[in-house]
Amino acid sequence: MAIEKELLDQLLAGRDPQELFAKDGLVDELKKALSERILNTELDEHLGGVAEKSSGNHRNGSSKKSMLTGTSKVTLDIPRDRAGTFDPQLIEKYQRRFPEFDDKIISMYARGMSVREIRGHLEDLYGIDVSPDLISAVTAAVLEEVTEWQNRPLDICYPIVFFDCLRVKIRDEGFVRNKAVYIALGILPDGTKHVLGLWIEQTEGAKFWLRVMNELKNRGLNDILIAVVDGLKGFPEAINAVFPETIVQTCVVHLIRHSMNFAAWKDRKHVAKALKAVYRAKDADAAAIALDEFEAGPWGEKYPSIGPSWRRNWELIIPFFAFPEGVRKIIYTTNAIEALNSKLRRAVRTRGHFPNDDAASKLLYLVLNQASNGWKRPPREWFMAKTQFAVMFGERFVI
Repeated sequence: MAIEKELLDQLLAGRDPQELFAKDGLVDELKKALSERILNTELDEHLGGVAEKSSGNHRNGSSKKSMLTGTSKVTLDIPRDRAGTFDPQLIEKYQRRFPEFDDKIISMYARGMSVREIRGHLEDLYGIDVSPDLISAVTAAVLEEVTEWQNRPLDICYPIVFFDCLRVKIRDEGFVRNKAVYIALGILPDGTKHVLGLWIEQTEGAKFWLRVMNELKNRGLNDILIAVVDGLKGFPEAINAVFPETIVQTCVVHLIRHSMNFAAWKDRKHVAKALKAVYRAKDADAAAIALDEFEAGPWGEKYPSIGPSWRRNWELIIPFFAFPEGVRKIIYTTNAIEALNSKLRRAVRTRGHFPNDDAASKLLYLVLNQASNGWKRPPREWFMAKTQFAVMFGERFVI
């Protein structure tokens, strides 16, 4: 509902426009006035009840209460009743912050800001001095969300799930250790993306991945058509124990990047161009011939470690060549997981290291949640891939 022009003219009359949004400006005055109006209305309704009327309960002045808003601190006059039975809904008895204030702290935390940086930001912009304990308490509430999110029900079928890993520094038993954070990003039959979960582990292996797969199964996931991974130890055995029909595919993009580690910077474009004949081959036989030719060629001879790195993973590479072009493109074009990892790494980099696993989980969950809010539509290539998935996998491709 639009505010009438006449009312706005009255509010703005004689005021400096630059002070409207400043501390103790018009916006803060309106927050205070509207809040107190609602609180007084609540008390009127409370005193109008049958039980309160019969007891002779009535108003009994007010008490002052400082509230943190999203932009400032406001002192409110909270109305009281004589019997002490009034429990306001707008601002509960022990509440000291409007919900928007907590949202602002969580938003800054999700961007990787430390407690000290959040304090400084609130002080500089709004003149509010917030204790570290308050910020920790606000962000600690996120852990309940993390647990609920990690255990939420999943869809029964994901045509593609990308499993990836990034390393974070976490303090553990007095030492800062490098721990792996594993992310599972699933694509639904309609092309939309879901982060299925995140897991923090110091070591990986078949037992760890078996636990993850059983967790996904218990949450309602019945089938994964293609799992795209980056050389995760023990993964193929674990996923095929729980999802025996799933095709495990090594991520081609990661394999190319791994190959670049062997090449000098000035040669990387040439090496990447030479490898294109391998992963763009029409089928597995043509790819094997192209790999032979690469190894025998100038770049394979100059960098002899590249060819064997492809051969070691060959059994998990060749499924790629059986897929039609539309499906290949979805697997090869890993923009979704790459963009996600970029945001996660940026947030982790600003933090240095985390005091414990829970602190890492909080931040990573918030970054993932923020990123997923921007996923509005499926990849452009999905329409063609969707048709090909339906042909390849038949009834397993559940729409």
